[in-house]
This record gives sequence, C-alpha cells and structure tokens, in this order.
Amino acid sequence: MDIEVSRQSISTLPVTSQLLASLRESARLTSTHYSTQIEGNRLTEAEVAEVAKGGTFPNRKRDEAEVKNYFLALDYVEELCRGPFDKFSCEMIQTVHGCVMDGKRKPSPYRDGQNVIRESGSGAIIYMPPEAKDVTSLMEEFVDWINMQRSSTNERAWPPPVVAAIAHYQFATIHPYYDGNGRTARLLTNLILHASGYGLKGIYSLEEYYAQNLDTYYSAISVGESHNYYMGRAEADISAWIEYFNQGMADSFASVRQQAEKLRQQPDQTKLLRELDTRQKSILSAFRESRYLTTQQIANHLGISPRTALNYNQAWVAQGFILQYGERKNRRYELAERWVELL
Repeated sequence: MDIEVSRQSISTLPVTSQLLASLRESARLTSTHYSTQIEGNRLTEAEVAEVAKGGTFPNRKRDEAEVKNYFLALDYVEELCRGPFDKFSCEMIQTVHGCVMDGKRKPSPYRDGQNVIRESGSGAIIYMPPEAKDVTSLMEEFVDWINMQRSSTNERAWPPPVVAAIAHYQFATIHPYYDGNGRTARLLTNLILHASGYGLKGIYSLEEYYAQNLDTYYSAISVGESHNYYMGRAEADISAWIEYFNQGMADSFASVRQQAEKLRQQPDQTKLLRELDTRQKSILSAFRESRYLTTQQIANHLGISPRTALNYNQAWVAQGFILQYGERKNRRYELAERWVELL
C-alpha cells in the first residue's frame, strides 16, 4: 500500500519537462554508481558523472568501461519502455547483458560451462548454479513466466512489485552467465517495473538501497539449505527476499514522494538550475549541511583532488556562484545569495 501511495503521488508530479529530465539524469547516475559499486567499481558518484560527460581517470579504464556499458544498458531499457512494449524475450535479456559486458547492443550467448559463486574471504563455494545444458530451457521457462504474469487475462497474476522481486531472484538463481549476472538482474528488475507502470517517471533508484547494506542484500537473496541449485535453492521459500525487495521499493518510492511534496511547495527553479553544471548541482547538497566549506571538503564531496577543487573554486568565485573568505589555509567558501533559494 505504501508503494501504491507513492506511485499515485508521483504520477501527478507538477514539474516541467526540463526539471524532470534533470531528475531522471540524477537517478541514472545514482543507479549506475551503486549498481557498479556493488560489483567492485571504484569510481565515486561525482566521477561517474564525469565519465558520463566523456571524462577519464588514470588507471580506471576497467571502471570507466563498466560505467559506460551500464549507461548503454540503461539507454536500451529506457528505449524499450518508450516503445509499444509487447512481451519479454530471451533475446531482449541477452541484449541487456551484451550492453553490460561488451558495450554492444548485441545478444550475448549464455555460459557454456559450469560456474560457481565463492565466498570472497575463504574461497568456499556458497552457490553452484544449474549446469550449462539446462540454462537455455530454464531461461525460456523464466521468460514465459514473466509474460504470463503480465497477461491481462491472468486473474491470478502477482502484483508487479512481487513479480519483479521473483524475477530478480530467479535470474540470479539460474546465473546464466559467467559474469554480469547481478547488473543484468537489477536492470531486468527496472525493465519489469517500468513496463508494468511502476517506473515513477524514471526518477527512482533501487540500487542505492542494495548498496547501503550489501551484507543484508546478499543475505536476503541467499536462500535455501543447500548451495547446489538441484538440492534446495530451486524450491526454496523466498518470502524473506520478497519482503526485503518490496521494503526497498517502498523506501525508494517514499524518498521520491518526499521530493515531490517539496517540489509542490516550492517555486519553479528550473531556469536557475539550468545555469549550473553537474558539479555545481552536486555541491549544493554540501552547502545544505554547512554554510561554509573548505577546499578539502569540496574535494571530498566531489571525489577529486584538492588542487582540482581549488581550480573549480576560483572559477566559481569569478562566476558569482560562491563567495571566498580568507586566504590560503584559512580559505573558505559560502554559496552566493542568488543560489541560496536552491537549498
């Protein structure tokens, strides 16, 4: 019910198309940052935003490629949702994976051998997925089940949030690829929700909920008495996972709903926001916490070096975005009065 309240509230969100586009881009950055971070990506959210604009960082080629590929996959998912969405297909899911792993809109073949999931510390096997020979048929059954749940004639279909939760779990259970299963599962979840009317205008992110406590995420999705697919996991009771997943949806949707309520009470600030670049918009949140910021605080917030932060600060002072007080070690900055209303 909480999910539905948020969904209805956000469906009437009174914002301009420009502001909505800005909110969507912020959600894309957040989703990309946290979904890749879960898999070990080392880029900060500010660096992810820089990569989205074509920036690069020394010794981060693999991390940059993961971020670019995830953006490509998001583009593909959003394109599917904009068109007349008929039904899911194995090729569609394989293409999402192709974007994630190869950076190409090309279906990637399923794994051709056995893989295992090991505990990072001890190396002990914690899950052994089904054999490669069974993956194709399991995925076909999986896709048929999703489409059956979405059928308008199915009076016993589960609500879309529950369908998305089960789909996330089952894709991770089949584990059809050697790598990229987690990212693909999270993108598939978003595709199911968007295609079922739970897209929230594209301005929410479930990935942050998972990343806030990875132990809880892995614990919730690790279900069954046996680590072997054929000896327990396939028939396991997944109620706890569904509760975890839907609590995450409720929390994430409520967060967006709160933003919507603030927007209803505030004047349209779209024109003012358009004058700021991505870093300036990001630093606004730091000024909400403190009236004055040092160069080091700005550097930490943006995930850049103090020298680079100082260069930005000098340019921002010249632009009238911030005011400078003191010199050298005593230097600090305050947001210029014109921009205070954005806080």
